[in-house]
Formats: sequence, C-alpha cells, structure tokens
Amino acid sequence: MPARMFVLALRTSHVNIVVWSTLVWGGHSRPPLLKSILDLMPLWLLPKSYLTGRASPDAKLRRSSLIQQSHGCSKVMPSQNNSKIARFGLFELDLSAGELRKSGVKLRLQEQPLQVLALLLERAGEVVTREELRNKLWPSDTFVDFDHSLNTAVNKLREALGDSASNPRFVETLARRGYRFIAPVQNATATEPSSSFLPAATSLQQSNEKPTSQPLHPELEIPVPHRGITRGLFVLIQIMYMIFYLEALLRLHAVQAIADSFLPQRGALILAATVMVTAGIGIPLRCYLISAAGFDHQRLGEKFLQIFPLVLALDQLWAISPFLLMQKIGLGAAFAACAALLYLPFSERALIRMAYVGTGSAKV
Repeated sequence: MPARMFVLALRTSHVNIVVWSTLVWGGHSRPPLLKSILDLMPLWLLPKSYLTGRASPDAKLRRSSLIQQSHGCSKVMPSQNNSKIARFGLFELDLSAGELRKSGVKLRLQEQPLQVLALLLERAGEVVTREELRNKLWPSDTFVDFDHSLNTAVNKLREALGDSASNPRFVETLARRGYRFIAPVQNATATEPSSSFLPAATSLQQSNEKPTSQPLHPELEIPVPHRGITRGLFVLIQIMYMIFYLEALLRLHAVQAIADSFLPQRGALILAATVMVTAGIGIPLRCYLISAAGFDHQRLGEKFLQIFPLVLALDQLWAISPFLLMQKIGLGAAFAACAALLYLPFSERALIRMAYVGTGSAKV
C-alpha cells in the first residue's frame, strides 16, 4: 500500500509538470531542459495523453524504439562503407582505401601509379589510350612532361607487380596507343547490411554464414597457395636431385660394379658414362633453378617452361636409378621409388605454375 501511494504521488507530480508546461508555452515548443526531462521519464510514469497526442516527436520515436526492442528487434543503421576490391593473381586492389596488397601484405605505391592501375582494372581487357590516362591523372591546366611522367608511373606500377614490358603478365604496352590489362580480374564488393529491422539472432547467423572468397588460380582453378610454400617445395626437389648427382659421382665405381653384376662389360661402361654426362648437365641446371627460386626471379616460370623438355628427359633417365639398389631395398621398393620419380618433373611444373601465376599466357 505505501509503495502504491508513492507511485501515485510521482505520477501526479509528473502530470502537474506536463499541465504546467502546456499552460505556459501552449502549442509552442518547450524549453530544451524541460523537453529532455519529459522525454527521459519512464513510460509508465507519463500520462497517456502525453504519449498519444501531445508527446514530442522525439518522445514518440523513443517510445517506438522501446516497443521494437521489447519485441526482440534491432535497428540496423544504414552504412555507406562499401569496399570494392579487384583481385588478380596474388594481388588485390582496394579501391575505397587506395591500397594495393600482395598475398594480404600492403605494398607501397604512389598515387599516380595507383590511379593508372585502377583505370586499367576498370577496363580490363580493353585498350586505355595515353590520352585517357593523361586526362585522368593530370588536369588540363597542368603543365608537366606528360610522356616522361606517364612512363615513370607505369614503370613503378610494373615494379610493384613484378611485371616486365618485354613479357607482360599484367600490363601490356601497345606501341603509340596505350596500355591494356591482360590478366584475369575478379571484382568483389563488400557491403554492410542495409537499413532494416532484423532479429538479432538472424543477422548474427547471416554474418557467420557469409562465405569468405579466396582468389583462384586463373589456369589451374585451385586456390592460390602461398608462394613461399610452392617455391620451398620446388627448391627441396632440386636439392634432392643434387644429392643424387653428387652421390652417384662420388660412388661411380660402386655404380659400375653393380652394373657389371647384371649387364655385359660394354653395357656397364655405357651406364657409367650416362651417369657422368647426365650428372654433369644436371648439377649446373639444379644450381640455376635453386638460385632463381631462392631469389624469386620473376621470369623463372617462363624460363622453366622453355627448358622443361630437357628437365623431363633428364628426370626420366634418373627415375630408373632405384633399380641399381634393388639388391639392398628389394624389387617392390625400387619399383615404388621409380614410379614416384617418374611423376616428379610434372609436380615441378605444377609448383612453378602455382608460384608464378599467368606465366606464359601473355606474349608480346
């Protein structure tokens, strides 16, 4: 009973405030302080007439929002944070942030080369003339050595992408015309949810179920792996072959003795000579491939595809080397090792194609 009388007294005092403010200011707007006091009152303390006819628009909005929250709904405010991202190979360009990233790592690139890249990506596969680039980069009232400045911007862009003018993978030069972006481009737009009343549990579930896009290899149609992994595996294969060559040369007499056990004398001599010649060719070849992959030579993919027939023939010859150890490891193990070595040159080629995306697809 005392609690009920206290609530009734509070309600009566609040009603007096409302009536007093109405008599003094009439239909005019109330002072900010009084307006704030009325809007901050609990709904159960305010008179019904204030909540319906005489309530301020802010109070009505507050009452509406409280009702919506009581029904388990949440207002999602509209957002203008739209992020357009263009992906090509290992690179991605965030147009809204003005950032170029390679495998998720931000690259330092000046504004003009970045604008050139953005325009080329916008019209990928089409020729962008030098005049269009000039109008995009420099206003008409700007006095600058246009040819030199544009060439500098394109060179810096190629340097950041690891590209070359003689054998382009991304930016192709068309003499006296302009440039063209030749690599496949994947455009993606990440947009926050639009303005709507959504249940909190539903919106959380949708955000958790949103798939994360990963760039695909344009030729192999597989997710592009980290280049450090593919290059590391490639180098390990070259080191393995180097060990084969050196061990065979150091134990050449033992190789010839094993050959004498199942081959005639002339055949054993031919086998020993073949081991010496192929090892002599293979050692400098493997040294070149190890150094090129270790220092990330950007044209290694192109060079490897050119010498791949030689690598294939060399590796196929050395694939039969496990049979020289058949007396120690057995026929089954020798056959299994031979089968693995027969496949190894094709795995080398696949690793190179994954590490150097787009190599050999674009020729000048």
